[in-house]
Amino acid sequence: MYLWISETQREMTKPVSGFSRLTKNEKIEWLAENYLSNNENAVSILKQYWNEDEKLQKLHDEFIENTVSNFYLPLGLAPNFKINGRYLTLPMAIEESSVVAAASKAAKFWSERGGFKASVINNRKIGQVHFIFNGKKEKLKDLFKDIEPKLREAVKPITHNMEKRGGGILDIELIDKTSLLKNYYQLFVNFDTRDSMGANFINSCLEKFAEVLQEEAQKRSDFNNTEKGLNVIMSILSNYVPECLVRAEVSCPVSELSEDPNMSGEEFAEKFIQAVRIAEIEPYRAVTHNKGIMNGIDAVVMATGNDFRAVEAGIHAFAAKDGKYTSLTHDKIEEGLFKFWMEIPLALGTVGGLTGLHPLVKLALDILQKPSASELMEITAVAGLAQNFAALRSLITTGIQQGHMKMHLMNLLNQHNATEAEKEELTEFFVHHTITHSSVLEQLEKLRS
Repeated sequence: MYLWISETQREMTKPVSGFSRLTKNEKIEWLAENYLSNNENAVSILKQYWNEDEKLQKLHDEFIENTVSNFYLPLGLAPNFKINGRYLTLPMAIEESSVVAAASKAAKFWSERGGFKASVINNRKIGQVHFIFNGKKEKLKDLFKDIEPKLREAVKPITHNMEKRGGGILDIELIDKTSLLKNYYQLFVNFDTRDSMGANFINSCLEKFAEVLQEEAQKRSDFNNTEKGLNVIMSILSNYVPECLVRAEVSCPVSELSEDPNMSGEEFAEKFIQAVRIAEIEPYRAVTHNKGIMNGIDAVVMATGNDFRAVEAGIHAFAAKDGKYTSLTHDKIEEGLFKFWMEIPLALGTVGGLTGLHPLVKLALDILQKPSASELMEITAVAGLAQNFAALRSLITTGIQQGHMKMHLMNLLNQHNATEAEKEELTEFFVHHTITHSSVLEQLEKLRS
């Protein structure tokens, strides 16, 4: 792991104390001196990505700790998404070539065939207080029954505003997990956080529950000894939200599926359905299949300031909920109609977090016409379904590389500082030739010589 660091650097590099108290410029100086001494452009590159607007840069600096620069991703637009009868343009923040183009192409295809339908099935989010109790289960059940009203009362100052918006705590359960781990129990809590993703709200409630649970247990003599005491381990929301579900779907007559004159709609449908079946039964394929879905989902999640890591973790757990990792999308033919759909868990918000801070996030939500959390769930699921349709269509027709390689060519040309004239000539050349790094470099060198 140290091959890129010289022996001299390795000897000089030492732990640093008080790093967080350094100014941004001091942090950069320390970084350059200790890790980037062989890169003369390092400091200028870091500062090149600072925003000239000092107020905006300060805002970005305060999103996280120890900031030294900004890390940009392209923000693209995918138009022509007809969702529940309404046309939308989707903002997508992503670095991968051809994702936005594929989503746009799928959007246009389905807009001419009735569009996407989407609906939120449920909006429950989950939090847990994890604790150990070495005593009789009946006594724990009695304690929980007695203190449940106190638990709800204790969080009233936290839940007040959420309840005014129609959300709050839905239910609290005592869960026995002792068959899996000795003396392990949970308070399992369902929440409705309305338009907020709700992480801070949920965690604040859970920590107050833990405090009350511990205090009430200590008041009871049969709980308050070292052998039979109650010990809270942790209180935290879960990013697995199998009941916070959204469904996205499309359908059209089989005869309208294919735009290729050399492939009938029936042949397209047969190959498409087999491609999905393979992803349903083969985990190696399912992972890549679902990764394509996440290309669309993550791009919208990122653009709208939501937590794509939480979304990823929850969706992939859902894909394995029956004991084997499988496809998130499904399809069938019914009475001459091709139907393609997906149900996934999504916990998203349109208030709180970055949604009220990051200027581009606020703009992205404006582009989406200021959706509610439920509407954003529907839009995001549709982006994933569209992306999966586009990928599968490419796989069963032209192959996945045709679209990817066009963008890959441009990346290679930019990497080697090609001029606009060189890009134009080589783009034309590689319409009829295979694109590889070596072939692009060879042709570029020929042009320049």
